Amino acid sequence: MSTKKNIVIVGGGSAGANAAKALSRTLDTSKYQLILINPLPYRIWLVATLRLVVSPQEELKKDITLPYDKVFVNGNGKFVEGKVISFKAGKEGGSVTLESGEEIDYHILVLSQGATWSGPPGFPQTDSGVKEHISHLQSLFSKAKDIVLVGGGAVGLELAGELKDVYPDKKVTIVHGDKYLLNPSYPDKVRKSAEKSIRARGVEVILDDFVDVSETKEVEGVTTRGGKELKSADLVVQSRGPRPNTEFVAAALGEDSLSPLGLIRVKPTLQLKDHDNIFAAGDVIDWNEQKQAAKSSGHGLLVAANIQALLNKGALKPYKGATEMIVLTNGKDGGLAFFNILWGITLGNWFAKLVKSKTLLVPLYKGEQGYA
Repeated sequence: MSTKKNIVIVGGGSAGANAAKALSRTLDTSKYQLILINPLPYRIWLVATLRLVVSPQEELKKDITLPYDKVFVNGNGKFVEGKVISFKAGKEGGSVTLESGEEIDYHILVLSQGATWSGPPGFPQTDSGVKEHISHLQSLFSKAKDIVLVGGGAVGLELAGELKDVYPDKKVTIVHGDKYLLNPSYPDKVRKSAEKSIRARGVEVILDDFVDVSETKEVEGVTTRGGKELKSADLVVQSRGPRPNTEFVAAALGEDSLSPLGLIRVKPTLQLKDHDNIFAAGDVIDWNEQKQAAKSSGHGLLVAANIQALLNKGALKPYKGATEMIVLTNGKDGGLAFFNILWGITLGNWFAKLVKSKTLLVPLYKGEQGYA
């Protein structure tokens, strides 16, 4: 019987995969077993999925659904395909329970299970479900003539750009419940620039209004909450932001472990209060910053370093946040970027295309998965 103690990571997104890769380099494998648990046998690179669901692109699909077989450096880790539905916590460790009923003990636990999306980024957690989700959306977009996107954040804006690339003659309308697109984390001038950029593609924008349709589905016209009739609309698509996947955390640790928005409360070291052997990272943490893949990757690397420090009885480092920035695509050849440094720097199509719009950061993802 093995006497090794398990370091268990729940969720293989940007935070979990980067934490696993970093820990596989440093853990003493004679004492510890690194285990990464994820519902799918591969990691979906969400950054590129809006282009994938608009029209069939088999090569892109292969490139953004890479397995975890090369994440562990020198094979120093184990991947378990499964969905964690509950866990038990104690001062010296605990256990996680999978949907299959399997229990896995842990000495240290990392919660990086990500968020739950609606609409196009809301992929099911089975391989067959993922394939059906992609083909269903591609079919809906192909048939539709007048598409209404509910939500004008990053998802709505980028999806509108992808639609206009493939279907320039289809009518696309974004309905957003604020006075400007995006959210107030960004300066008004950036939000106005995003509107100008997407309108230049022929996309209509309705602000300060809502569409009370809670799912992506075909329709025969729709009326906004403000009374605007979109009579020819034949497809409504959810493009709102996600909600944290943390219900099982509250069940294990109590409602006080979560913020009012359902995010996991963490200390600056990304440990949970009263649970020094449990860390959290990625979209699930209660931290005053925008949820983005780049930040989640940084969380994962810090958590890995702090776990190693904890095992070595060393000093843990605090998370100091990251510079707010956003790079929005507008199809393959356009977009805009904002960096909250100096006076606030905004860049246009050339920069967005250079860093994101053309490749969708797929080379970065492939490197993280060990496929560079």
